[in-house]
Amino acid sequence: MARTPKDQSRDRDRDRGSREDNELADKLVSINRVAKVVKGGRRFSFAALVVVGDRKGRVGYGSGKAREVPEAIRKATEQAKRAMIRIPLREGRTLHHDIAGHFGSGKVYLRAAPPGTGIIAGGPMRAIFETMGVQDVVAKSLGTANPHNMIKATFHALQSCVSPRSVATRRGKKVSEIVQWRGETPAGEARE
Repeated sequence: MARTPKDQSRDRDRDRGSREDNELADKLVSINRVAKVVKGGRRFSFAALVVVGDRKGRVGYGSGKAREVPEAIRKATEQAKRAMIRIPLREGRTLHHDIAGHFGSGKVYLRAAPPGTGIIAGGPMRAIFETMGVQDVVAKSLGTANPHNMIKATFHALQSCVSPRSVATRRGKKVSEIVQWRGETPAGEARE
């Protein structure tokens, strides 16, 4: 049977999707049984929260709800893949600068760390950093321990992270004019 161009493009898209899936790492952050009260009693379903990343600076999160656990996880993973964002990493291992974020009553503080520190973060934040590919970071969460709010607060913080290169291009300067290395003064300033 002859294959139509539509069949060929569908196969290419499926192959491309499977290649992308092989590169992505996903972590199940939480699974929760929820109930809907109806006239005949309660209907139970499951809500899943998943984090997906490529271990190279791209990460996303998603939530899904279904009557069965695998279906809820699949829905959450699909949503997470669609909502991925790119975060600039310094030397491919840590953040460029310290940042804070909040969502609801959840507050998070993320600090760049020297090599060998590891991921010092709890629960949902650890899942984000592992799937994103961060190797050295110190994170602190204050307020709520709700995984949804912690993940949203962490993403709020990560979205405000910028690299020195992007700041330099936005200001029309060189990176060396913006970044002050240890023991040096910014260009154009006299040392006292």
